[in-house]
Amino acid sequence: MAESTSGPGSTIPLRVREFFLARQPILDRNQALVAYELLFRNAEAGPARITSDLSATASVIAHASQLGMEKVIGDSVGYVNVDAAVLMSDIFKFLPREKVVLEIVETMKVTPQILARVEQLVADGFRFALDDVITDTEDVQKLLPLVEVIKFDLRDMPLSALLKLTPRFKSANKKLLAEKVENREQFQTCLDLGFDYFQGYYFAKPVILSGKKLSPSQLSIMQLMSQINSDADNAAIERSIKKDVSLCFNLLRLVNTPAVGSPRRIDSVTQALMILGRNQLRRWLQIMLYAEPCKKGHAMTPLLTLATTRGKLLELIAQQVEPRNRGMADTAFTVGIMSLMDTLFSMPMEEILQQVAVVDAVGDALLHRKGVYGELLSLVEQMERIEEAGTMLDDLVARFRLSSEDLCNLQLSAFEWSDSVARYA
Repeated sequence: MAESTSGPGSTIPLRVREFFLARQPILDRNQALVAYELLFRNAEAGPARITSDLSATASVIAHASQLGMEKVIGDSVGYVNVDAAVLMSDIFKFLPREKVVLEIVETMKVTPQILARVEQLVADGFRFALDDVITDTEDVQKLLPLVEVIKFDLRDMPLSALLKLTPRFKSANKKLLAEKVENREQFQTCLDLGFDYFQGYYFAKPVILSGKKLSPSQLSIMQLMSQINSDADNAAIERSIKKDVSLCFNLLRLVNTPAVGSPRRIDSVTQALMILGRNQLRRWLQIMLYAEPCKKGHAMTPLLTLATTRGKLLELIAQQVEPRNRGMADTAFTVGIMSLMDTLFSMPMEEILQQVAVVDAVGDALLHRKGVYGELLSLVEQMERIEEAGTMLDDLVARFRLSSEDLCNLQLSAFEWSDSVARYA
């Protein structure tokens, strides 16, 4: 048990792992990943309880030795919600001030004591954001000199109000963050208004372009994946890789990253095939598809991070559910990482599956969220968006007989692995 102090003489008992966790990407104007907002939902409590006990949330994060904050956010910054009880507590000695931005919830009444406490924490080096600002209230004005970031929830903000408020906060030299950005049009509107940061899954939604063709390098990778799926011999696979110098170089660079975990350096395609095996080779080819745009200056890191996290988490859950079935874990990884290829290629998933053959179970999962792999994918998608997840999340957790502690441990492993891949990609 951990305890969270939430006021003079009061403590809140807390089982540290009795929650679901999500990290939601925060992107800059170039759509590069700069931070994550950390969201917690009490296990089996329903979506309405997402931030019902912010003291528990803060306590979980504060006990970094138990959670491992660096595993959750990697090299990024973490945005964390705080309320009056948390602000007046002593948990801040546990928090790495250079790695967090504290989000003051919009419902908090700004008393003289709260104002003094925020001033003290700012003097100590902590940074603050104001969450869900919908109007320029007296409380907002009191806190404005002390905060760096103003957050607007686009679901609750009419465009007329946004047009009125943004110049006011920009003139005060505040960074503006738009959250719940759900489509490219909203992103473009906020970009035009001068917003600095963006939060929401618009970047993961496919924008289908008719007649879109794969680039030559993407086509080479897809053809290689088809060769592996159709059991071509090693010599034929080697020849295909060696035909494309860039593909060969990037594959060898990727398979020598810490995420692969090879005990010795891999210096040739022959070695890569021998040491990795076909399933692992397919995995790294899939990752290369997401990594390739990064090398051309396109900020696709969030998509790479999301896809690799999905793939790894699906694999780890499958291993937990069926520990003796390695094939199930490999297939689950493929489902997770392929689930965003329609966004990556700006093509319907049906067209992608015509170009790279997959087994029926994978196709059913990707197209219809059916079968065991479809349920696994749905589970992970629900966990990414726990704010909106209803009873379906609890049902799927129960379906796979997972505890919230199991899921938390698997998520931390997936986050860590994915961040390692993105760092070297």
